[in-house]
Amino acid sequence: MKMDMDTWEEILITITRNKTRSLLTAFGVFWGIFMLVALIGGSQGMQDMMKSNFDGFASNSCFVWPQWTGEAYKGFRKGRWWSLENADVERLKREVKDIDIITPTLSQWGSTAVFGEKTSSCVVKGLHPEYNAIETHIMGYGRFINKVDVLESRKVCTIGKRVYEELFQAGEDPCGSYIRVDGIYYQVIGVNTAEGNMSINGQASEAISIPFTTMQRTYPWREIDLLCITARPGVKVTELQESIEQVLKPPHYIHPDDKEAVMFFNAEAMFSMVDNLFTGIRILSVLVGIGTLLAGAIGVSNIMMVTVKERTTEIGIRRAIGARPRDILQQILSESMVLTSIAGMAGITFGVFILQLMESATHSPGNEPRFQITFWLAIGTCAVLITLGMLAGLAPAYRAMAIKPIEAIRDE
Repeated sequence: MKMDMDTWEEILITITRNKTRSLLTAFGVFWGIFMLVALIGGSQGMQDMMKSNFDGFASNSCFVWPQWTGEAYKGFRKGRWWSLENADVERLKREVKDIDIITPTLSQWGSTAVFGEKTSSCVVKGLHPEYNAIETHIMGYGRFINKVDVLESRKVCTIGKRVYEELFQAGEDPCGSYIRVDGIYYQVIGVNTAEGNMSINGQASEAISIPFTTMQRTYPWREIDLLCITARPGVKVTELQESIEQVLKPPHYIHPDDKEAVMFFNAEAMFSMVDNLFTGIRILSVLVGIGTLLAGAIGVSNIMMVTVKERTTEIGIRRAIGARPRDILQQILSESMVLTSIAGMAGITFGVFILQLMESATHSPGNEPRFQITFWLAIGTCAVLITLGMLAGLAPAYRAMAIKPIEAIRDE
């Protein structure tokens, strides 16, 4: 049977013969495909939003800092505080071969930066240039701290995005200007525009970074607040934890079995957990969407069965005047596929529209989640629609083919 204008007209008449029934049946398919598209796109957008919190951080990194001891050891009582030292950095570099980068940091909370009559609350960080491999600094102006700054203990600094906005005019290059922090003047050498949503010793946007050696001289500290470490390529961060503890505990008289004294934050495990979480969410979204879509297809099949029952006499007359079983099969399948396709395309269009609204609502500089589905996913969804439409019409079509002309006329 050729799909000419008469055939299309007949399909349209059949579908619109009972508008309410066709509309409710189509809504099942519409809602199923909408749920599938919305869930897949929504889970992708949520994953992008979650990952934006970790932008700029090395995925193979970990962070080590001291805590009160949990065991008495060699005459030292339980609950004793200990501190990381500069010598610990060299020990770890020398004895833990799988460490790629290790850099110490210092932080001073609750500081105030002053430029002219403007002030900004901030956190002061003492950093080495290697810290840029842990947390990427996006320099809108100037440069980051370099090795010469550290070797000469220069009084220079880079400022975060929020600090820049509160102290300087928009578009103004602050490099070369002097700001006062805790009574000490520092020359601005760069502006870090990274948001730094994952807070390690303070948000990057509200931080003022100075050379590590400068901070140790400026503030009366010899300790290290935090050790930032990355593993060599091919080595899992989890494999480093035991080795790091074995190196740090003996010089500080910490019990070998003390699980509380050395705090270890594994960023790699967190990234892996987030990836696994959203993989599960995507799988669940597909299952829920396909389940809802199948329910709609079953509804189409049931309605087509009712339609075939109502058209028993019509089909019998067609058979009597020469219609072949194949013609009847094609007619019923065409009606099922057209109804499913129209409802499905409407569902895809509505889903894409909703996802576009969500993407526009969550869009902001530095945070651009992708809620839209891909082109190939849309093509695949259309293929699923056509397949479901065909499958939904198979049972009604075979029932129609089985109708004998004499029995159909008697049925009237």
